Amino acid sequence: MNIIMKKSAYFGYLILTIFFTSCSDTTMVYSPIDIQGNIDEPAVSGFFTKQVLIEDYTGTWCGNCSKVAYAIEKVKEETDRSVSVAIHNGNDPFNFAEIQPLQDLISPNTQLALPQVRLNRTVVWTFPDINTQQAVNLTSNNSGLGLAMNSEVTDELLKLTVKVKFAQNYSNLKLVVYVLENHLIYRQANYSNYYNGVTPILDFEHNHVLRTSLTNLLGNPLTNTNYNQTETVNFSVPIPANISVKNNMSFVAFVIDENNNVLNVRAAERNEAQVFQQNP
Repeated sequence: MNIIMKKSAYFGYLILTIFFTSCSDTTMVYSPIDIQGNIDEPAVSGFFTKQVLIEDYTGTWCGNCSKVAYAIEKVKEETDRSVSVAIHNGNDPFNFAEIQPLQDLISPNTQLALPQVRLNRTVVWTFPDINTQQAVNLTSNNSGLGLAMNSEVTDELLKLTVKVKFAQNYSNLKLVVYVLENHLIYRQANYSNYYNGVTPILDFEHNHVLRTSLTNLLGNPLTNTNYNQTETVNFSVPIPANISVKNNMSFVAFVIDENNNVLNVRAAERNEAQVFQQNP
């Protein structure tokens, strides 16, 4: 009975969210919907699929980091709404040299101990070797904003267009755009029983490895963030020098609020042309 009443009240509230102020019905005034972002929340027309960002601070030398890699694989088996980024640190061929702003954000004034994982940039992933549900629970049918990317990769140039569309009014938002590389083969230390307990794993495939950020790591400001607006950001840059194989590049874009919380995220493959994941 409580569930029925809750859903009835929810949909009743939706009916009141948009109303007209002129007799000619030509001027629409938008009133924001109270979207909670729960995983079981019914899809709301005009809103967007909500994905979860997993930022995995890792190292090929880190024996406990293999637990996180395994957990991320399990999350991807449970949902297609997760986006992972591997941020390598330390004596590592994939070391991300510009890590300091992120380190200051998640581990200020202390050395970055690995493994570290953040969900939607600020949420600590607890027991990542087993707790896949924590990540899955941050996905939803509804987000007040959506992203879509289009990329073109030539021999020397990367062109990327990121679009952000809004179904609610927002302020103080920032956009972060990453360039990743996949299918990097290198050994991985492993202190777990996963991957048959082999250590080191000599031919481990490292995916979603952060190579560079096309924006400030803590985001570039967005300006057109009101209801029904779309902001378009274009990038045209040389292929990053640390990319081993340009065909293995992929991209991640996400929007954060003033508290560095990720509101939504999207991943894209090379030369992919995306449309918004918007509810009909």
